[in-house]
Amino acid sequence: MDGLERLHASLDATLGPVDAAYATAYPGTTPARQPVHTVYVPAHRYDATTVADWGAHARRVLDENCSGPGDLAGVTGIEPELAEQVLPLVRAKLDTEPIEDLRIDFEDGFPQTGVPGPHRDTDEDAHVARTATVLAGNPSATPFVGLRFKCLEPATRRRGIRTLDAFVGALAEKTSAPDGFVVTLPKVTAPEQVSAMVTVCEHLERAHGLDVPLRFEIQIETPQAICGPDGTAQVARMLHAAAGRCAGLHYGTYDYSAACGIAAEYQAMDHPVADHAKATMQVAAAGTGVPLSDGSTNRLPVGTREQIRAAWGLHARLVERSLRRGFYQGWDLHPAQLPTRYAATFAFYRRSFPTAAARVAAYLSPGRDSGYLDEPATARALATFLLRGLACGALTETEVRDRAETTPDRLTRLAGRQEGPTGCPP
Repeated sequence: MDGLERLHASLDATLGPVDAAYATAYPGTTPARQPVHTVYVPAHRYDATTVADWGAHARRVLDENCSGPGDLAGVTGIEPELAEQVLPLVRAKLDTEPIEDLRIDFEDGFPQTGVPGPHRDTDEDAHVARTATVLAGNPSATPFVGLRFKCLEPATRRRGIRTLDAFVGALAEKTSAPDGFVVTLPKVTAPEQVSAMVTVCEHLERAHGLDVPLRFEIQIETPQAICGPDGTAQVARMLHAAAGRCAGLHYGTYDYSAACGIAAEYQAMDHPVADHAKATMQVAAAGTGVPLSDGSTNRLPVGTREQIRAAWGLHARLVERSLRRGFYQGWDLHPAQLPTRYAATFAFYRRSFPTAAARVAAYLSPGRDSGYLDEPATARALATFLLRGLACGALTETEVRDRAETTPDRLTRLAGRQEGPTGCPP
């Protein structure tokens, strides 16, 4: 073995374990569909008509308070020419797929109604059985679905696990868990709670004979999730403690803001404390394949026409702001927020579509000039952008084929590959 080969062997021995650990911790992004929002419905209000009811409510409020594309542009700030394209798409979305991701809520949304204080165990148990039956009978009502249970803090741990176990067990007796099923782990303050959640998932899989692994999203709604007692970013440790089961990091606007001492009037998705938390989440999740979700605005489109339109304007601005910052999902709290969720989202994708499609077409055809010198990483981002637009309904397959001169399958491969244009699969 010559000197250079000995050097190679020494480097392989030294860096091999590092390479393996990096590949495990940072497997890269995935082109799998991510919902544009999550809707939290209190468990006692969830039934077989919930999705249709939300869609009908949203469509009614839209029709009553928006007279056409020009009016939509005036309310939301969307360019008039884009509003012409977007409004029919929004109406169609509300009619066919008003909710992309639904969470049956047994946490904050559940005990705040009805009798004062926490529901009695028997009451919650009855809702667990009922909602599991409803979901089993409507497994494809939304592309993504799941439940949020009470957190693993001492005061609620037993009740939360009892609900989760009963729900998963009842669902397993009736049918397999729907595709896209996810559990929400709220109010996490320590990586050890995430490790404990992995143990819970393993137990439930064995106890109920599940044939697919349970996955959970981590709600980042406590300052301790961002900065631990030693000054480290706890969210990064939490993510890796999930052992591959983390389905997302979700920012909780109001719990987090309140815990940071922000007065109620100023608690918002665009407050500096929110931006700091979300930037930390974004860096922690980069390269892991774990998607991010922004939070919600509690300014609801209800009341007079002026109040509804003012709330719409705020919501549309916040949705677009999140999208521009790389948060492609958020929370919606009320049916009347759906029109501006989709209007702002569709406008975001359609606004950049012509340029993104032209850049992809040029990247896949070496020698063609698009005005940009795109590297493989940017090409993957462009392909992912187009796939996101397709998945939510902002773009059509025909449009993408015509403008990007490629197919969704090839875009999927491009989004998941790390090779240049000549190495991209045909």
